[in-house]
Amino acid sequence: MGHSASPRSLSWTSLVVLTLLAALLEATILFPSTFFPTTRFAAALSWDASQHDYPTPETLATEAPATPEATSPATPAPKPAAQTPAPAAPPAPRGDARAIAGRVLDAATGSPLRGASIWAGSTEIVTNAEGRFTTGPVEPGATVWVKAPGYTRKKLTGGEAADVTVKLAPHPVRAAYLTYYGVADRTIRQRVLDLVERTELNAVVIDIKGDRGLIPYRTSVQAALDAGAQGPVIIKDFDDQLAVWKAQGIYTIARIVAFKDNVRANARPDLAIIDTRTGKPWIDRENLAWVDPFREENWDYIISVAKEAALKGFDEVQFDYVRFPTDGKLAAARYSQPNNAATRLPAIAGFLAKARRELGPTGVFLGADIFGYTAFNANDTDIGQRIEELSVSLDYICPMVYPSGYHLGIPGVRNPVLNPYEIVKESVRLTRQRSQNPGAQVRPWLQDFKDYAFDKRIFGPGEVRAQIRGSDDGGGSGWMLWNPKNDYTGAALRSKTSAISKSSQ
Repeated sequence: MGHSASPRSLSWTSLVVLTLLAALLEATILFPSTFFPTTRFAAALSWDASQHDYPTPETLATEAPATPEATSPATPAPKPAAQTPAPAAPPAPRGDARAIAGRVLDAATGSPLRGASIWAGSTEIVTNAEGRFTTGPVEPGATVWVKAPGYTRKKLTGGEAADVTVKLAPHPVRAAYLTYYGVADRTIRQRVLDLVERTELNAVVIDIKGDRGLIPYRTSVQAALDAGAQGPVIIKDFDDQLAVWKAQGIYTIARIVAFKDNVRANARPDLAIIDTRTGKPWIDRENLAWVDPFREENWDYIISVAKEAALKGFDEVQFDYVRFPTDGKLAAARYSQPNNAATRLPAIAGFLAKARRELGPTGVFLGADIFGYTAFNANDTDIGQRIEELSVSLDYICPMVYPSGYHLGIPGVRNPVLNPYEIVKESVRLTRQRSQNPGAQVRPWLQDFKDYAFDKRIFGPGEVRAQIRGSDDGGGSGWMLWNPKNDYTGAALRSKTSAISKSSQ
């Protein structure tokens, strides 16, 4: 029996079912989130006539559809995933480190400066007889200091020039001293600053660590705070005052008493000179204790105070009492090493050498006060001071050439207070002659106080002026006046106008 080739007609029931399925399929395509609210399928089928891009996977993962359970507690929407910040742009290339070569000249004469210092980081380069120098590789932007005692210093920047000519202007320093208490007293301080304003003075020496070890401003040196060196004087606006002085062109010298330190010696007797009779810190005739110059812990403390002063903006650090004691019961003093001619000099010279290495990169000048008689004595004067060894680490050698201090006179001069010119001239001349540092300058301390050793005479304008002439004629580079009361003889000083006109000749 054969089969028919024509299809059978659909029943009414089948037509209804097919129609409903077609409608359901169309609704699913048009409104997928209604049927599959949280599925990627729903998102994949969704379409917005205003958008022509499909949803990204990151959008699918972070979108939170509205919950249909209106009666359920609201669940906080998840926080958007933290966006990964765009990578920072690489720093602009600064170039390779390269050496700086050049010459250092006297700006007034054009002559080359032999022995000038160029500090590139922690490395010091010294100019030759032609004033020439070459540094090692210097990073772009790094600071390079060029300085010579008796001249203004200059700062170079790595990467700016590879071949330079640096002209330094002569700047002999003529200073007056302000004590620890004097700098804090407005009347005394202003009296000295007035002299600087109207006379040939152009600098001040300020006690930053005085004879008792006290510091006049708020220090950040922890060892100083631990020792109690933050004393009764605290100049709260010290940094502002220093900035004003520098803006006025005043050269600032930080005087730091080195090994005579009553505060630290008593706070750290393990680092002090000890009295063998008592087991306590040894004291001198002023009843002040000293720290042991052999102990490098003491070197580091002194240098840390000096670094702080340099970073505040002082032009120079000057060490005083950079020696062994000279008075008191010396036989009762016990040190960490034997105290003799073979050990003293290496200790003091070693301290100054370390100070130069650590302070040099700051650009600050370094000076040290020495006894006037060291110019005449072949030995270390029993205090660890001999010009030949100390000079190599110094920018300024500062002999204390007070005529009253030469109690034995000098060859050819029996009474020093009657001959202040000769005392100063010969002391400065011999100090310069014995110096082993071609770049170092001699800048003496001069007496501006009453004689205490001979006839008790007042040192007036004549005596002070005679010493100034003696320093100049002996080859000194400037000078400093000492008066413990900070009361100086203004009549001995030239006016600012005449001093400027002479220096320009």
